[in-house]
Amino acid sequence: MNDRQPLRQVSSEQINVLCEVLRDEVNLAVWQRQLPAQISDFATALLAQGESLGQSIVLELASPEHTPNLSGLVEGYSDLPGQGAFVQDLSWLVSAFACLLDSKRIGLRLRILDKAMCPRFHVDHVPVRLITSYAGVGSEWLREGVMARHRLGDPAAEPGDAGLIERCKAGHVLLAKGEKWIGNEGGGLIHRSPQPPIGERRLLVTLDWLG
Repeated sequence: MNDRQPLRQVSSEQINVLCEVLRDEVNLAVWQRQLPAQISDFATALLAQGESLGQSIVLELASPEHTPNLSGLVEGYSDLPGQGAFVQDLSWLVSAFACLLDSKRIGLRLRILDKAMCPRFHVDHVPVRLITSYAGVGSEWLREGVMARHRLGDPAAEPGDAGLIERCKAGHVLLAKGEKWIGNEGGGLIHRSPQPPIGERRLLVTLDWLG
């Protein structure tokens, strides 16, 4: 732990920034992408339905290059323009995630949230997680040293200065290392799920590396 380089986070509008998460000293890589209008419009229209949504699937890939089977995902909304493009984009994200990590087993969760899922700053006990909001507020995270790790979960230890909290936008793709990434013990990204403004909701996708 003491011999490790200082942890850092990187971001860019270029997709190749995601590869940076493979570096020992990087515990977050953010691709600041702009969602195509067709996909953004679908996500907004989906939220406007006012319905709840929570889908979880485990994808078994014959190889990282295998096209994932996302049949059944948001199939009830095929009448909304852009549904096909949304599913295709999700499929592409899964494939990119699998190729980067040489993974053959990925957990996908798609949810509509009207409140913060994890309102306190915390670390994930997973190797690495992809997080992206297709609509609504994006995830929040802290740079190293802003909050003492031994006080995670303590509301009084969270930064009172909003300027110390990093915020992502809809469309941004985060690759966040957790505590179970080999060599990253004690270095999981400190982050939280934001509270959507009153009356607003969030369309969230996460991918977990299961093997």
